[in-house]
Amino acid sequence: MADIFHDFPIKASAERVFDAVSMPAGIDEWWTKKSSGDPRKGEEYELWFGPKYDWRAKVMESIPAAHFELKMVRADPDWMGTRVGFRLEARGEITLVRFYHAGWPFENEHWRISSYCWSMYLRVLRRYLEYGEHVEYEQRLQV
Repeated sequence: MADIFHDFPIKASAERVFDAVSMPAGIDEWWTKKSSGDPRKGEEYELWFGPKYDWRAKVMESIPAAHFELKMVRADPDWMGTRVGFRLEARGEITLVRFYHAGWPFENEHWRISSYCWSMYLRVLRRYLEYGEHVEYEQRLQV
């Protein structure tokens, strides 16, 4: 199995970071085009990226200001069953984000592209929280 990891600081409280990675309004600012769901363990999220990418994920972990994890239950075949998660550590005025996308079947071209895309999306997350920057969905991989 292959995994993707990105650790980085954000100048925001762990509560604000948690909301941005677990609440649909926050997720739509940096990752999805449109999402819906409730950040409670066992609930399902709709993650919509366009007509060909209408995905679903199940909440596997939801500890406010500490840990949020989704398991992909309807997605591209390479993403099926993978887990996307955020472990948060409050450190004064910053939050250390320990991001993971775990459980890939193997290191293939899609895994490599996704690793790059995650770094770009996570950069948008950081800029959203630190500066209130809004980036249109179609531009997120170009900023």
